[in-house]
Amino acid sequence: MDIVLAEGERLDDLQNGYKLIQQTKDFCYGIDAVLLSWFARVKKGEKALDLCTGSGVIPILLKAKTTGEEFWGLEIQKRSADTAKKSVALNHLEDCVHIVQGDVKEAAATFGAASFSVVTCNPPYMTGQHGLTNVLEAKTIARHEVLCTLEDVVSQSALLLQPRGRLYMVHRPFRLAEIMGVMMKYGLEPKRMQLVYPFVDREPNMVLIEALKGGKPRITVEKPLIVYDAPGQYSQQIHEIYGMDWQPGKGREKDAEQENA
Repeated sequence: MDIVLAEGERLDDLQNGYKLIQQTKDFCYGIDAVLLSWFARVKKGEKALDLCTGSGVIPILLKAKTTGEEFWGLEIQKRSADTAKKSVALNHLEDCVHIVQGDVKEAAATFGAASFSVVTCNPPYMTGQHGLTNVLEAKTIARHEVLCTLEDVVSQSALLLQPRGRLYMVHRPFRLAEIMGVMMKYGLEPKRMQLVYPFVDREPNMVLIEALKGGKPRITVEKPLIVYDAPGQYSQQIHEIYGMDWQPGKGREKDAEQENA
């Protein structure tokens, strides 16, 4: 299928055989989406749903790295959902990757209870709307809890997941206590966690967390993930996650820009 890029769209190479169309004026994916798809585990034959999917990058990345059977993405913004569908068609993934426009708060009604083995989410991190001049602007929706909250994501995930199903989320460490509390409130037991540090001597700025529906209380804290060895220079582990040869002294400026988008 021939895909024609519209004004304001660009084509990015995901370095795994697939490409992604993005709206340059909207919120573009960053390293948090890449790390979430790396951290998540989708087993052979399983169905996975990505909430707040945006450009659809996480379902496409999961298709590339796992043996799952079907990958779905739910996105409330029509332009983002339409762009994600174009990326699916561009990569000829219509048989296994599906994008649906809809509200996270109605996800269980849209797909049905206990429909998935895995749910992933890179949700809006920030609470409150102080200083925001346009709460319905695309970047605001991606960053701030204006259309859905952490509790919306977790409560719907609990309904969507089958027994022993898994929720994978990337978020900010300053909300970690809240995240775990809300997960346990809805019967999702935190089982695995990894903190992500921009530099070895800085505070963590991301947390990756896995929760199990109906799991017993016990969590494994994995070794820290360090993003940069030096400014503009990704660590060896980040190079491995991206599937690149490690070349000390060389970074990926494009992705560094996206992290700050």
